[in-house]
Amino acid sequence: MVLVLEFQVVYDVTDQESFNNVKQWLNEIDRYASENVNKLLVGNKCDLTANKVVSYETAKAFADEIGIPFMETSAKNATNVEQAFMAMTAAIKNRMASQPAMGNARPPTVQIRGQPVNQKNNLTVLAQKMNELLLNRS
Repeated sequence: MVLVLEFQVVYDVTDQESFNNVKQWLNEIDRYASENVNKLLVGNKCDLTANKVVSYETAKAFADEIGIPFMETSAKNATNVEQAFMAMTAAIKNRMASQPAMGNARPPTVQIRGQPVNQKNNLTVLAQKMNELLLNRS
């Protein structure tokens, strides 16, 4: 099984401090996430050009230096928002295509009191019990 995560690290282009925090946020991702992680640096509020303090060139140079893609967006007017998600989807798809398939490998299990329990079945049982509880409330 391949677990692929995506992180869009978003800072405010009108706030230098938020950009200054990006490096720490990326370090936290590297520290706690698996190695199968896609990252995208996003400068939000690009519509506020009069208030912009972090230039496109500065952020792009930083992203290039650490090897991650970069784009500016505006959540307010939807500039590049869809493109940011599409870029991450494409990156995940490419990474998954390069990973070996699970094939006939056994599904993941969880040890509970020394007995292996299939995660899928365990979740199914949990869902059934939740459903029963909800039905009994009616």
